[in-house]
Amino acid sequence: MESMGKKKRPRLSFTPEFKAEIVELCQRGDRSIGQVAKDFDLTETAVRDWVRQAEVDAGVRDGLTSSEREELAALRRENRRLREDVDILKRATAFFAKETR
Repeated sequence: MESMGKKKRPRLSFTPEFKAEIVELCQRGDRSIGQVAKDFDLTETAVRDWVRQAEVDAGVRDGLTSSEREELAALRRENRRLREDVDILKRATAFFAKETR
């Protein structure tokens, strides 16, 4: 993509308060999402995602709320860890079964 003249932006982290302010600016209707993104040097995609997530959290749009997303991510991490634990136990069982023969 860089050969097409687009530069990759470093991944930034924004506070929930900052995101809420940006969403509020977009929802006021004074400026378009694209203009708000440009004014704050943000990607339009990121701002659209923040607005969409705010609408889901407010119940205006269907989807997973922020808390549900956090819970899902935590459950996936736990699931991955438990699968690793099971794999280790299977290997240990096979090792000790072979040793006792």
